[in-house]
Formats: sequence, structure tokens, C-alpha cells
Amino acid sequence: MKILVSQIKQSFNNISVSGLVGQMFVLGLIFYGSYFLLLTTQENLTARGIDSGFKFLNSEAGLPISDSLIEYSPAKSYGTAFLVGILNTLFVSFIAIIFATILGVIVGVGRTSKNWVISKVSAFFVETLRNIPLLLTLLFIYTVALGTLPRAKTPFNPIEGVFLSRRGLYLPDPIAHDGFGLVVAAFFAAIAIAYFFTKWAKKLQIRTGRALPKTLISLLVIIVLPLLVFFILGKPMSLEYAELKGFNFVGGIVLKPEFSALLLGLILYTAAYIGENVRSGLQSVPAGQIEAARALRVPKSVIIRKVLLPQALRVTIPATTNDYTSLVKNSSLAVAIGYPDMVSIGGTIIGQNGQAIEIIAMWMAVYMTINLIISALMNWLNSRVQIVER
Repeated sequence: MKILVSQIKQSFNNISVSGLVGQMFVLGLIFYGSYFLLLTTQENLTARGIDSGFKFLNSEAGLPISDSLIEYSPAKSYGTAFLVGILNTLFVSFIAIIFATILGVIVGVGRTSKNWVISKVSAFFVETLRNIPLLLTLLFIYTVALGTLPRAKTPFNPIEGVFLSRRGLYLPDPIAHDGFGLVVAAFFAAIAIAYFFTKWAKKLQIRTGRALPKTLISLLVIIVLPLLVFFILGKPMSLEYAELKGFNFVGGIVLKPEFSALLLGLILYTAAYIGENVRSGLQSVPAGQIEAARALRVPKSVIIRKVLLPQALRVTIPATTNDYTSLVKNSSLAVAIGYPDMVSIGGTIIGQNGQAIEIIAMWMAVYMTINLIISALMNWLNSRVQIVER
């Protein structure tokens, strides 16, 4: 008996065992607190006559949505309406990530420029947008910048078929005809050709030292081949132009002010952070490499493209991942300017049936899923571009 008691005391004195017991105790408290919260919530919902569960997603929404990437009408279900919000969030976030990255790289390079004007303008861009809340930026763009546009009856018409007014930007809508599928096939074939040509050109450069203009030739192939097929097939596409009828335009493709303001705000705000990441990455490149390139009389543009940017962008990936995930979460501010994203539509659903817990859980699940996918893709990219040390 004494031996058993001694072994038990020795086990509890063991750091790993005591740590495990502590963790199990904390985990038990978490489960008990969650169970108590669940029971309390269920009792409160029952007392107020509010149903719980996700059955409401099959009910008719009766909810009008101005912007939808899929076919939608108020007769559709709440689930379809929420799906419209998810697709709108993904759409604006995807486009904003692309243009924010491009603008951020330009701003980051501009901050390290020897030109005083370019450097100061880039610094002003970064310091201004990083220190102003995104919500204020969105409200300024939506109410002030876009509010100064002309009315629909007197739109700004820079080129034929393009109209800009307070109702939005109207563009010609391309209508595909028979044979256009071959043009699309030619486009993807051109991408494949450009890919294999780039790989072949790299091997040729390694073997012979002869450098071909890979980027220029690839772009020409991607542009020329589909255009050639397009004209050979007799231009299997027509354009539908917007027309002013009454108080608004009919036809064409429209970029509404709410979408434009949200997209522009996300691009500018996120580009300021990405630009700072690129600036720090450029300054992390050893000065000896730059001096060696200058000593060899390498053009400045080549130094930026071949020496600075490849190394700078490699080290900016972790920080830029955070900016991408923040951009997706910041898109929820669309509710402030009336763009029907996932949060805006979900909030309207809550106002109709009061099932806030389910909608909030859906918000959390969707945002977490999107950001985990972004993190996984960026981590994969980071692992591919890292220099493996011997």
C-alpha cells in the first residue's frame, strides 16, 4: 500500500502528468461552460418563441437583392439569398486582392525610388490610408467622390458605349455567338504554349547563356493567337450597348456605385499595407548585389525586375498573407454603403426571422473557411519560393 501511494505521489510530481491533469481540468471547464451557454440560449429562444436550427434556409426569402452573380428573385429561399451574399463577397475580394497586389508593388517600389516626387507621393499614399479607418475611406468614396458624378440624364461619355453617372459605370455587354468557344479554346491553348515556351527558354539560357524575351513572346502568343482565331471565324461576338430609357440606363454591363466604392476602398487601403511590405522587402536585399549590378552597367529597370523584386517579394509573402485575410474580413464593411455582401444579406435575414445565432455561425464558418484557404495557398507559395539552404 505504501508503495502504491508513493508511486501516485511520484506521478503527480512528474511535470508532464501534472500538466496533463491541468489541461484536462481546463478543457472540462470549457466544455461545461459551453454546455451551460447552450442550455441558457435554448431556454431564452424558447421563452421568446424563436425557432432554432437551419430549417429557415428552405423558406421563401421575399428579399430583393440588387447585385447577384447568379439567377435570383425574391421568391427564392433564404439559403439562395445567403449564397448570393457569399458569391458577392468572394467576387469583390478576389478582384480587390489582384489589383491591391499590383498597386502595392508599384507603391513599394516608388517608396524606395531616388526620385524625390515619386518617393514622397508614395509615402503620402501609405501614411494617409494606413492611418484613416477603412470605413471613413469607403464613406468618402461613396458619398463625396462618386457623389460628384453627373446625373443619369447627362452622363459622362468618354467613348462610344461607355457611360459614367451616379447610377454607375455602364459598359458594352459582349454577346457570344456560334464559334466563340473555339476562341476560348485558342486562348487556353496559347497559355499552354506560352508556359512550355518559357520552360524551354529557361533551359536554353542555362545551356547556352542565350536569353530570350520570354515575357514579351509569351504575351504576344496569348494575345495574337485568340485574336487570329477570332477574325478567321468572322468575329463571333457582338456588343450590346446601354441605352438611356426614362431615368436610368437599360442593357450593357453596369458597375454600380456601391460595388465600385467598396472595391476601390479595399484596393487603396490594402495596397498601402502591401506597399509597406514591399518597401521593407526591397530594403532587405543586400546592397552589395545592387552595387555589383551597377558595376556591370545593368540597366536600372533590369536591376529592379531581376535582382530586387524576386528577392523582395519572397520575404513579403507572410505579411501579405495577413493583408489578404484582412481584406476579406474588411469586405464586411460593405453593409455601410449598401452593397449586398454576405453580412448585409445576413443582417436583413436576422431582421426578418430573428435567428441571429445561426446567421452569425454561418458568417464565422464562411470567413474562417475563406481565410484558411488563402492561408494554405500562400503557405504553399511560400514553401515553393523559399531558398533551400545547404
